[in-house]
Amino acid sequence: MRNFKKRFISLVSVAALTTTALVAVPSTASANPVCTNKVILTECVGLTSDGAQYIFQVPANFGGTLFLFSHGYRYPFDISPTVPRIGGYTVLKSPQPAPGQSAAQVVEVATALLTKGYAVGGSGFARQGWNADSGVKTNVELIGIIKKQFPTVKKVATWGESLGAFITQAVAEQNPNLVDSVGLLCPAAGTVEASLKMAGDALWGIKTFFDPTIKGGNYSAGAAGISEAEQDMVKVLTVAGTLQAAFVANATMPAWPATSKVPAAIQAAIPSRSALVLVALMSGVPTKSASFDGATGPGPASGAGAIQFAAGLSPAFGALENVTNSALLGILATWDVENQVGGAIFDNTKTDYAAQLGDDLFAFSSALSGLDATTTMLGYLAGAPKATANAAAVTKMRALVSHKGTFSDPTVIVAGEADQVTPAGNAQWLVNKAVENYLATAKNKNSKLAKTTRNNVLPLWQLTPANYTKFVGITPVTQTTVNGTGHCTTTTKQYVAIAEMLANAAENGSLPPIGMVKTKSRKAGGLSYDPDFSAPLLKFYNS
Repeated sequence: MRNFKKRFISLVSVAALTTTALVAVPSTASANPVCTNKVILTECVGLTSDGAQYIFQVPANFGGTLFLFSHGYRYPFDISPTVPRIGGYTVLKSPQPAPGQSAAQVVEVATALLTKGYAVGGSGFARQGWNADSGVKTNVELIGIIKKQFPTVKKVATWGESLGAFITQAVAEQNPNLVDSVGLLCPAAGTVEASLKMAGDALWGIKTFFDPTIKGGNYSAGAAGISEAEQDMVKVLTVAGTLQAAFVANATMPAWPATSKVPAAIQAAIPSRSALVLVALMSGVPTKSASFDGATGPGPASGAGAIQFAAGLSPAFGALENVTNSALLGILATWDVENQVGGAIFDNTKTDYAAQLGDDLFAFSSALSGLDATTTMLGYLAGAPKATANAAAVTKMRALVSHKGTFSDPTVIVAGEADQVTPAGNAQWLVNKAVENYLATAKNKNSKLAKTTRNNVLPLWQLTPANYTKFVGITPVTQTTVNGTGHCTTTTKQYVAIAEMLANAAENGSLPPIGMVKTKSRKAGGLSYDPDFSAPLLKFYNS
């Protein structure tokens, strides 16, 4: 297990959060959309009053139900070509009428819904980045535009992914009479602060253990701040590449990056992989990734090599795959929100990382190299310089749109068990709020119904297989499509099944029958209705 083959494929990747432009739209806002009759459907495009590009398509066999989609987080600034992997990115404003991780999948999903007689639509939003406040305004206006153009719209099923799900829930909470069913896919939930804490803890851990020159927040204003954020992305990717090379060279005792300022005695006694696992666990980033299940090793399942890999090494490789993406998004989102509120927003001066680690200290003992090693690493973190927020900026951040966790419309929530960008704990927070609100009513106080979470909320989970890591000899094989892993890696069949549940809910004003849910989930594959499943909450909510 000490030397992986050189043909080990790169496992550090960046989640694709955007799609390419799909349509051309007018350059100026107009009171009415520009519509084109294409025989089998009518396609309309235009700009909302805040400048958001939009598109909606209504089929000739329209049955009265509109699906309004909200896309996820798109990078808020053009990224220099000098940044590895994501360099050369240009801010996208194009509208997206349906979910999908590529332009081709967006077309597949939209076509499937149009064929069934549903209309589809969505916008590109007025600005990118964390745009929940403006996103809500855009969606409310867009629903009005579509209904004015097509009075035959009787039901609105609104759905979104990631940040788009956050926007969707906010629209439903603020305008319950405007929509008829709600779909929250791989959602961010509650408050932006919850997601920023996870990303901030992960980024601070990478900075503290592996490269203290990472700024990690409190970015300067204007172009200087963008440059600082880009430098941080380069440094994070450099750390990831260095760790990966070290893991491949000696997985049992991989070296620390040369940029680390951790004392030599600690570096000599504790492998760098254990520090990375600690960063993932204390911040709440999953260690189960698209390629590593934490349960499988090479060779016979009962062999020492397989057991050692599964318990000690797999979490480190999974953390490497996941933490990098979380840290990169953390840099972008931190710059973004700081730019909106005028100052530093991440503060860990009072954070107890030992408490945040909790029982994972024992569950991941092998990956952490034991109790003594973990105590040493936590002690080092406790004495390291902390990040301090700007109080006024934090106040402004907390004034941004957030969720109450109320559900006036039937709501279907779908979350991946090992989503590293919006962990399933976001969905669990929503489910918990639904139960709390239901039981808060005196007549429901002792009801068993809340335990089924059927009180206007239907959670579906994209659960990972028990074993899925693959090897060629002793070399792990990169994977990207394992159910329940990655960010919003939903299949077209799953999207369509979810849409059909939402359409049923919109039509009937209540959640679809469990028989229908189970049948469509089974046929789609990878969707599980399991009232007994519970995901760990984000660290923000546990604190």
